[in-house]
Amino acid sequence: MKRKWKLAVWKFSSCDGCQLQVLSLGNDLLGLLEHLEIAYFLEASRRVVGQPYDLSLLEGSVTTADEEQRVREVRAASRVLVTIGACATAGGIQALRNYAQLSDYSAAVYPQPEWIDALATSRPASAFVPVDFELHGCPINKEQLLEAIEALLVGRKPQLSQASVCSECKRSANRCVLVEAGTPCLGPVTRAGCGALCPHVQRGCYGCFGPFAGANLVGMRQVAARLGMDDRAWQRWISTFNVGDFRPSDQ
Repeated sequence: MKRKWKLAVWKFSSCDGCQLQVLSLGNDLLGLLEHLEIAYFLEASRRVVGQPYDLSLLEGSVTTADEEQRVREVRAASRVLVTIGACATAGGIQALRNYAQLSDYSAAVYPQPEWIDALATSRPASAFVPVDFELHGCPINKEQLLEAIEALLVGRKPQLSQASVCSECKRSANRCVLVEAGTPCLGPVTRAGCGALCPHVQRGCYGCFGPFAGANLVGMRQVAARLGMDDRAWQRWISTFNVGDFRPSDQ
C-alpha cells in the first residue's frame, strides 16, 4: 500500500485567509485524505504528527527574527515547500511598512514601541529559504490550490494560467475600466487566477496575484504617468508586485 503524504500547514504573519481557503476545499479536501495525512494544521486540528513532512503549505510573510528562524526550520522539515498567498510570496499588506522606518510606525501605533521586536522589512519566505512552488493571490484561488496539490501528489508540474487578468475580463465580457473609465488597473500586467473579481464590479485590479511572466511593466508605468501618477505613487500602486524586495533606502 502506498504511503500517504504528510501535510503540514504553517502560519506566519498573515490574516489566515489562505489557510481558510484550504479548509474551504470542503469535500475535495476530504477526498485528498485518501492520499494525505494532515500532520500539522492548527487552523483545523490540535493533532500534531512529528516531522519530517512531505508537503508544507506556508502562509504569511517573515516579519520577525523568530519567524526568520522558524522558516528555516520549516524548510529543513519539508520535502516540498509551497508558499500560498500574497504575504508568503511577496511580503503582503504588512510590507507597506517597507516604505518607511519601522520605528516611525511603532511610535505612532504603540504606547510602548520599545516592546516591538520586528525586522525592518516584511519579506516573503523565498528571501530566506528555497521554495519549490508559489501560489499567488489574496487569498489564493482554491481551485488552483487543489490543482497544485493533486499535481504534486502524482509528480507533475501544476497547470496554472500564464495569462493576464485581462484575459479573464475578456472571457467574462467585463467592460475595461482602464480604457473606458480611466480607472487605474493592473490587469494588463497581473497574472490570471482571481477570475477578474475587481474589474467585474468596475474596480481596477490592484495586482494581488503578482506580475505574470513577460509583463510589460515599463508600458504600464507609462500608462500610470498618463493617469497622473508620480514615481512614489507608482511604487505604492505596484506594491503587491515587489514589496518583498523593497527597502526604505530605495526612496
